[in-house]
Amino acid sequence: MPFSALADKVILAWGWPKRLIALVAGASGALALPPLDLWPLIVIPMTVAVWLVDGAVGASWRARFLSAAAAGWWWGFGFFLAGLWWLGAAFLVEADKFAWAMPLGVVALPAFLAFFPALGFGLARLIWPHGGGRILMLAVALTLSEYLRGHVFTGFPWNVYGMMLAGQAWIAQFAAIAGLYGLTLVAVAIGAAPAVIGTAKPGAARWRMPALALAALCGLIGFGAWRIPAQPAAMVSGVKLRLMQPNLPQDAKFSPQNAEPILAHYLKLSDRATSPATLGVQDVTHLIWPESAFPFLLGRTPQALSRIAALLPPNATLITGAARAGEMLPGESRPPIFNSVQVVNDEGVIVASYDKVHLVPFGEYLPPILETLIRSVGLSEFVSVPGGFAAGERHMPLIVRGLPPAAAVICYEIVFPGAVVPQGPRPGFILNLTNDGWFGQTSGPYQHFAQARLRTIEEGLPLVRVANTGISGVVDSYGRVIASLPLGTEGVLDVGLPRSGSATLYSQLGDVIFAGLVIAFLLLSRLRGV
Repeated sequence: MPFSALADKVILAWGWPKRLIALVAGASGALALPPLDLWPLIVIPMTVAVWLVDGAVGASWRARFLSAAAAGWWWGFGFFLAGLWWLGAAFLVEADKFAWAMPLGVVALPAFLAFFPALGFGLARLIWPHGGGRILMLAVALTLSEYLRGHVFTGFPWNVYGMMLAGQAWIAQFAAIAGLYGLTLVAVAIGAAPAVIGTAKPGAARWRMPALALAALCGLIGFGAWRIPAQPAAMVSGVKLRLMQPNLPQDAKFSPQNAEPILAHYLKLSDRATSPATLGVQDVTHLIWPESAFPFLLGRTPQALSRIAALLPPNATLITGAARAGEMLPGESRPPIFNSVQVVNDEGVIVASYDKVHLVPFGEYLPPILETLIRSVGLSEFVSVPGGFAAGERHMPLIVRGLPPAAAVICYEIVFPGAVVPQGPRPGFILNLTNDGWFGQTSGPYQHFAQARLRTIEEGLPLVRVANTGISGVVDSYGRVIASLPLGTEGVLDVGLPRSGSATLYSQLGDVIFAGLVIAFLLLSRLRGV
């Protein structure tokens, strides 16, 4: 079918055929995300998005807005349905309690998130210019709707459209300048540019916007090739990390009766010799375990701390995820419980902690406005902590003997651009402890790792990531994976700590450059001849 005929078919579609086109086009965007990373396919959802907005007609601005928003909702529903299907695995961990509610995560959440691209489509249609300018307008509107999605209702910036290009190391380097949302702005424009070929009259104007998009893509690749050094990352001297990935089934991990077998498994695996030349844990300076490692409070279990001390060689340190009990305040029936990173020295003493600030709604706590309603239908948090976890007060550097200060983030705190590094002196690396065991062998852990990797490019800081079931690994400040353990495997990884890179423009200016690009795109979209 000729490209112009395909464009006409989408633009003129109505009713259920139009909804189906939007649904399938949006779903195709998931192919450009991890683990497939088929990034050229970004052209399909973004090009069709332009034609869908073109076809949003009506006698009034309100009718045009609603028509475009309806198409955007179906487009977004397809994208989130295909990109977040793996959330259903979490409902099967304790199937007797949560399986009946699986549609809430697999269907209802994508249906809710789809209102953000619906808003983007609608806003774009209100000021929809002719020609290539509408490509820039769509990029602005969709990116602003993504920015909104990443911040309102505690934010959920998972699979932001820029992640479709972030899998390519050279292209992803643009995030060091403008962050994820700046990369999203450019990604949408590049992906949508071919739409002009199907709608413009024959002549040079038909190819102007696609040519500019191709030039921009080549510019991104060229910048990335220039920015990434040819030599491998230099390592911090005197540091040898051991990352321990236990690969425990999630249904066993939080069962109190499994406390002894879990700890014994950790200790044995941590002391594994990885080659004839290694001496197990005696050969490392820092041992790191994943998020929520124990089905008990480590700080109130001296026997566990004693056994950890017996494992660690002199001057070695354990960094581990653990639940931590805070001080009980007057009038409270129980102390607050925090999802924490704790640092244990070779004497079995907890010497430092970081408490998770950005908790997962419904996973670690119930939003107060919905708590009564949710509990009335028999639901609770996925993590079995009475009343849910308490949130830490603020992000703060984690000080560990023998290491530069760490920007500690737990689980999905890592997916929030611009929010992983605490205020104050710049840390030396990002430390991310996570579980991911909730989601099994699905695309979810791959997407999580990819977003963590992009933070290294944005901030110019290396990443040390330890996950229960994977993917664990070390990434340098340019997003290059130094070493990793694959998803769904048990093992240990001995690796050094890369030195931090120079502070990036994004780490210094935040979203200022992104805001400037938005203004530039808006102005250019109104120029004649674009």
